[in-house]
Amino acid sequence: MKKLQSFQLILAAIQADIDRYVVTDNLSWLEVVLTKRGFWATLQYRVSRWIHFHFHFPILRSLLKAICLIWRLILEMITGIELPNRAEIGQGLFIPHAHGIIVHCDVQIGEYCNLSQEVTIGVAGRGEKAGVPKIGDRVYIAPGAKIFGSIIIGDNVAIGANAVVTKDLPDQAVAVGIPAKVISYQGSEDFILYRETPKNSQKVFPTSFQDRP
Repeated sequence: MKKLQSFQLILAAIQADIDRYVVTDNLSWLEVVLTKRGFWATLQYRVSRWIHFHFHFPILRSLLKAICLIWRLILEMITGIELPNRAEIGQGLFIPHAHGIIVHCDVQIGEYCNLSQEVTIGVAGRGEKAGVPKIGDRVYIAPGAKIFGSIIIGDNVAIGANAVVTKDLPDQAVAVGIPAKVISYQGSEDFILYRETPKNSQKVFPTSFQDRP
């Protein structure tokens, strides 16, 4: 039953990912599947993560993991996107332009987020202070932005182009510059387009801040 539920959640996440492109770019689902390299990388991530954490038939699992590794390496060369399957990424991920996107394997990203080209989300700090970002829901990350360290990015945050974020950002913050500074609290609403999901829908990952350690 748990395996079935996990598979259904992954399918729901993939559907939400496709729908972001349908809503934002006014495309059909077939056009998304055939032409959007950002979705190709996300699909590989979803499938690989499900196999890694939820598929437990030993021999077949090893074979599928090897296939996923080759698939990932090929897509990294084609798209320039690194989405390791250990990272936690909520449903509805939108990557409009596939180029130079790097996400650390321990990063947490919430639902309905945008990752633009040349974005890096990674580790910083030394010893006990070392860590990676935890990013909330509906966060817009503009081209060239860098987010480092054991920090928390709240919900509905907008991060400007080429910003370097090394400190926490509260909900609704708009941050720009090097280092990034909050310039308003207008949030990301104008940048994040998606269909509203039912309030009782189950999340793919526990990414809301009340669920985080």
